[in-house]
Amino acid sequence: MLWKRKLTGSTLAFIGFMLSPLSWWNDLFVNVPLALAFAWVVSLFWPAVFGASFVLGYWLTNILGLVLMQKGAQQVLSGEPKPYTRRQLAGDIGISLAYTLLIIALVKHGVLKPLPDYLPQRTP
Repeated sequence: MLWKRKLTGSTLAFIGFMLSPLSWWNDLFVNVPLALAFAWVVSLFWPAVFGASFVLGYWLTNILGLVLMQKGAQQVLSGEPKPYTRRQLAGDIGISLAYTLLIIALVKHGVLKPLPDYLPQRTP
C-alpha cells in the first residue's frame, strides 16, 4: 500500500503545483480561466461583483493549490499524515494575497471583464 500512498500524494502535489502561485508560468492557462469561469457564474446572479468574484476565485485556486501541494508532499515524504495548521494556512494566504494584486490590476484596467462585455452589442 506504500505505492498507493505515494501515487496519491504525487498526484495531489502535482495538481497543487499546477494551481499554486509557484507555477506562475501557467497561471494564464489554469488559474485565470478557473477564476474567470467562477466570476462569470457569480456575475450571472450578481453582475456588480464580477471583479470581486474574479479575485476571490483566483485567490481560492491559489490557496487550494498550496494546500494540495503540501498535503501531497506530506503523503509522499512521511508515513504519518499531519494536520494542516493555522500557521501553514496563514502562509498560504499571504502568498495568495501577493498574486491577488495582479488580478485586481487586470480587472481595474479592463483586461479582464464579464463575458458579455467581450461580445459585440446588437443594435435593434
